[in-house]
Amino acid sequence: MDTFMDEDFRVASNISQETERLDEHKSQALNQSDPLDMFVGMELLLRFKPLFVPLYCLVVVVAGVGNSILLACIMADKKLHNATNFFIGNLAAGDLLMCLSCVPLTASYAFDSHGWAFGRSLCHLVPLLQCATVFASALSLTAIAVDRYIVVAHPVRRRISVWSCGAVTLGVWLLSLTLAAPPSFYTSYVDLRPSGVNLVVCEEFWPNNGNLRLLYSCFILSTSYMIPLLSVSMSYCAITVSLKRYSVPGEQSISQQRWSKRRRKTFSLLVASVLAFALCWLPLQVLNLMMDLDPDFLIIGKRYINLLQVCCHLLAMSSSCYNPFIYASLHSKVRMHLKGYLCPCRNRKSGMVERPTSRS
Repeated sequence: MDTFMDEDFRVASNISQETERLDEHKSQALNQSDPLDMFVGMELLLRFKPLFVPLYCLVVVVAGVGNSILLACIMADKKLHNATNFFIGNLAAGDLLMCLSCVPLTASYAFDSHGWAFGRSLCHLVPLLQCATVFASALSLTAIAVDRYIVVAHPVRRRISVWSCGAVTLGVWLLSLTLAAPPSFYTSYVDLRPSGVNLVVCEEFWPNNGNLRLLYSCFILSTSYMIPLLSVSMSYCAITVSLKRYSVPGEQSISQQRWSKRRRKTFSLLVASVLAFALCWLPLQVLNLMMDLDPDFLIIGKRYINLLQVCCHLLAMSSSCYNPFIYASLHSKVRMHLKGYLCPCRNRKSGMVERPTSRS
């Protein structure tokens, strides 16, 4: 009996020692990066809540309605079932996913003085989706640029099938989710309520040793802009070189005639999408990079960092609103369907709507 009691005492003492060690590690981790430091500027941010909340709601409504209509237009007309419109639909689906999932939750977290209110699972899922949509948009714009080159420079070549487009889209999302995994992996759900503080923190806590966070920020900043911008530039140059190579002196080829007619519309659409994406996400990416370079907030004070983050985040989320307007203004078939959805009575009076037959 004494032997069992001695063993129980040893086990209890070992457990108490391990508990003390865990408490020490936890306190050291909190001292190294105190979550409360991130909420110093909360008072200033809450003053602008009546301004930001309606703007976030406007982004959700405009992006949700616009991208839903764009997807409906692409799915409704079989003549729009081609590779370019398939990738455009993928862009719209990504924007719709972001505006319905990431925008409301992150906005609520930014203005809730009690912190994150949506549980541990969504704490890891939302950063994953938000970052994945950035990579998916960049890769989808690249796919559109490549498809535009094939259509204009090689008009006789058979275009890829819908199943091939689906395979490319699946690859885009798998690669995007893989590249977006690190922020979700290093996101921590810290519940401070048991310690007497009515606050739940959902933030990224990267290892202090090394510059992993800085390297990843540089990687996102470079790939988010270099990939789509280089793809558009290379596509434009490749089309120009290809048409000059196969042209007959003094006579325009069919490819050149098609290129001269569609050059402005096609590349205006693509360039407008790339610029809207790049300009909207650039401030947030630069701000994140500055925070990684200045962890002590010497350049930007803690009082203003929350306000700047919300401003940049709102601008980044607004990128999901622009693509439907860009495609509607530059794509005749999309405009035709929009008129059909918005003015059905007018179409009934005028009879059958004339459908453009050109491939785009």
